[in-house]
Amino acid sequence: MKKFVRCTVETKVSHDSDARKKLVAIMEEFGVVKGASGGFPLSPMAYSWEGREEGLAKIKEFGAEILGVEYKVNERKVGFYGGKFLPIHMGHVYSMVRASTMVDELHIIVSYDPEYEKKLFEGAKMEHVPHRIRKRWWTELTKDMPHVHVHAVYEEQTGQFSDWEKGAEGIKKAIGKPIDTVFSSEEVYGEFFEKLYPTAEHVVIDPNRFTYPISGTKIRMEGAIKHWNMLPDIVKPYFAKSVVVIGTESCGKSTMVKNLATLFNTTYTEEFGRTFYERLGGFSGIELESDFHEIAFEHKYHEKMQLAKANKVLFVDTEALVTQYYAMLSLGHELPILEEVFKLQNYDLWIFLEPDVAWVDDGSRCYGEESVRQENNKILKELLKRHNVEYTSISGDYEQRLEVAVMAVQNLLEG
Repeated sequence: MKKFVRCTVETKVSHDSDARKKLVAIMEEFGVVKGASGGFPLSPMAYSWEGREEGLAKIKEFGAEILGVEYKVNERKVGFYGGKFLPIHMGHVYSMVRASTMVDELHIIVSYDPEYEKKLFEGAKMEHVPHRIRKRWWTELTKDMPHVHVHAVYEEQTGQFSDWEKGAEGIKKAIGKPIDTVFSSEEVYGEFFEKLYPTAEHVVIDPNRFTYPISGTKIRMEGAIKHWNMLPDIVKPYFAKSVVVIGTESCGKSTMVKNLATLFNTTYTEEFGRTFYERLGGFSGIELESDFHEIAFEHKYHEKMQLAKANKVLFVDTEALVTQYYAMLSLGHELPILEEVFKLQNYDLWIFLEPDVAWVDDGSRCYGEESVRQENNKILKELLKRHNVEYTSISGDYEQRLEVAVMAVQNLLEG
């Protein structure tokens, strides 16, 4: 651990002289002036000073006398670990956990400057991640670590050292108590930290990234999917892709979704409408508007639950517009709530299955006539067109459909 010095610095230099100002500047560069008393010509100026040991030689160069020297070993009580975390990766988590074992109280500082950060995403394979999301990730990651606290601090980035100085002011204000340890993975930051936190020890953790050979820049430029195993599980759902499979009844949606999930070793969401009416024992002639509201909401809930467990991609059977389509067939009109649910959706790929496979009567279907199938297919496509939904249309037998769908998903993940 790093040694610090407590002492009294006496000087007979004139109170308003340049020499005295330079002496104070030196003391502030290497530590903190805790107080002052006396003053030339009545008595020597005495400063109570605490700082790094190497500052003593500099202070003596000004002819000051050093009295009552006490050595203090940094006890590492309050520390912080800061960064942009764009995005958080396992290297960050490793450093945080290591740091949390070295201090009584650890503060994670999510620094942000939205305008500057957007420049970091130029040419990137992902969109800018707002600081609120990054702070949320850290909050969830550390929820079982009561001595770890998370803050977001605005730090304007203009390329000047003054940015660091203003940022340090914000960090000190957020933490609200003396900082004795600063953690990072960059040795080059040491010079800056000595000036900004003169009584704090700079502890560098895994600077060569041996434990997790990854960086935020690499993830941004090459994509989160490529470096999936370098992301914490809490972060993965944010970057997971969502593929929705749609179409009219008996066109193979359920089979396609399950097959894709199996092939890509991931999760899927079943069509909740089927489950809903199976619970009732049927649906023909008993549908209510509230049924479709509940179906849409419950379906979105299951999507969220499965997305949390997804391996790079989630497959979804049906969504709000298809639910709207069924409401139109059953009730004769559209439902405003389903329109609002649609606006919240954000799928990365829409796969539309044409009704050119054999219609199967499973006891819950009632639109088996070919002319009706084609007419319903037309109605659904018109609904999609009206909402500007772009989709990949797939037809053919089950083998052909699967081949085309797999290729479309692979292109999505590699893009």
